[in-house]
Amino acid sequence: MSRTSVVLAATMALFGPIDLKNSPDRTLVELAERPAVKAALAAARMLEPQTIESQVKFSEIPAPSFKEGARGEELRRAFVQLGLRNVRVDRAGNVLGDRPGAAAHPHVVVAAHLDTVFPEGTPVKVKRDGAVLRGPGIGDDSRGLAVLTGIIRALSQASVQTDGPITFVADVGEEGLGDLRGMKELFDVTLKGTIDQFITIDGTGLGVAHTFVGSRRYRVTYRGPGGHSFGAFGVPNPIDAIGRAVAKISAIQVPAEPRTTFNVGRIGGGTSVNSIPVEAWMELDLRSVAMAQLAALETSVQRALSAALSEENARWRSPGTLTMTRQVVGERAAAETPAGSMIVQAALSATRAVGASPVSTVSSSDANYPASLGIPAIEIGGGGRGTDAHAPTEAFDTSDSWLGTQRALLLTIALAEK
Repeated sequence: MSRTSVVLAATMALFGPIDLKNSPDRTLVELAERPAVKAALAAARMLEPQTIESQVKFSEIPAPSFKEGARGEELRRAFVQLGLRNVRVDRAGNVLGDRPGAAAHPHVVVAAHLDTVFPEGTPVKVKRDGAVLRGPGIGDDSRGLAVLTGIIRALSQASVQTDGPITFVADVGEEGLGDLRGMKELFDVTLKGTIDQFITIDGTGLGVAHTFVGSRRYRVTYRGPGGHSFGAFGVPNPIDAIGRAVAKISAIQVPAEPRTTFNVGRIGGGTSVNSIPVEAWMELDLRSVAMAQLAALETSVQRALSAALSEENARWRSPGTLTMTRQVVGERAAAETPAGSMIVQAALSATRAVGASPVSTVSSSDANYPASLGIPAIEIGGGGRGTDAHAPTEAFDTSDSWLGTQRALLLTIALAEK
């Protein structure tokens, strides 16, 4: 008996038949035992070294948010070489390719994001240390992009025919100030009204996320008259106001449940060491799994920002000359795909089918947007083990990473079944 058969038999013993379509003859077990699907799963494992090489290649192409073009072009070439139909780039920069099904529905979209958090000039050469790959963005989300290609390659090698079509998407604007612009274009324009199920492969591991964290991101700017550091001493200083604001924000108490967080991610301003700046700014990231708590946090932050303005103006001899503006630069609604929904249960079942224990996680990702629209959407990890995401020391352990490719492949096929 194959490894897959053993795992699936154990799954049935522990959990009973996993019925994805409310029909006894449409179980995940039966699906995985179909000759073509079985061959595809074997191909995913056999071709994992190629998937890992793709991961390295994608990671070594810089792709800061808003500058994903070069990496997107590499994905476009890969989609063409792998035989996808109607490969195109939409208005936002998303790269799409189709694998037709026997019918028009269910239409499944499988996505991974192109952009990284790292600015231009960041060294992106991947270093190898045995089974471990090291480099900024090697897991988030070069792994997701590589798994996309791994799924396509395995489906093609095994000649799997699905009921519904599958569209593979390498999307833009997931990180930083991207504000999910790729997803908004995809769901509002490019594929509007056609998507039945959505999966984003984001990062590493074998987690399944169906609860999505809401966020509000702001750019806060203080402005004043500026002047010579000696001659104009005594006018309100925008950077002093930023310092006051950061100190007040850092003292805000937030609940552990529902999990709520804040972060001052960037600060800038000024022209020289001997000039009182005319302007200073900071960027804030506020998050919560509950929209009501997010709103309460925003209120507390606004009080801190206003108090910092008032105190800086009152401190010096030119009261009222400092001003503040606050601009929303990113917004994600907290959303949830119900735990009992078919797509969530299918993802958990597919995880068990490859021999792993399903773990539900909470996340903020491309899936926020479709979930907020009521479209069944989840995030899954791409397998392997990642560390230090969003840091220059990011690393990816490739040990058994093929499980992530297999899991994503099986889930994609299952969702494309009528």
